Amino acid sequence: MEIKEENLINIHNFLPHRDPMLMTDYILELTREKVVTSFDILEDNIFVHNRQFIEAGLIENVAQTCSSILGQSFFENPETDTKVIGFITNIKKIEVFALPKVGDRIISKASLISQFENICQIFCETFNHDDLLIRAEINLFIQEVKH
Repeated sequence: MEIKEENLINIHNFLPHRDPMLMTDYILELTREKVVTSFDILEDNIFVHNRQFIEAGLIENVAQTCSSILGQSFFENPETDTKVIGFITNIKKIEVFALPKVGDRIISKASLISQFENICQIFCETFNHDDLLIRAEINLFIQEVKH
């Protein structure tokens, strides 16, 4: 997938995560039912061990990618100071096929399976070029934290 600078969406507009726990760099595509994100694996990432991005990092990347679908409704107005909290409520199925290395750019693609209010079920796959790294089906819950 070719990444064009003019098409990038700032992930900060859709997720509350910040360094060192931010595991997505950009949203490449976003609709109410799907999202595509990119993430560059850097050497100082907290989930890098022996120059590999470990399984926990891949799972966090998948969760943050999926959260963008549900989280976008909370961050439609970037001027507001909305605070949200989210949880993985269930991992129905997860398969890890390979681990990316420092210097790799991974692309995650998620699709909404079902949604009821602030709870959703999402399918996600993450790739390094054409190589499938992880496939997961997870349930997420997100809610606004009232001040």
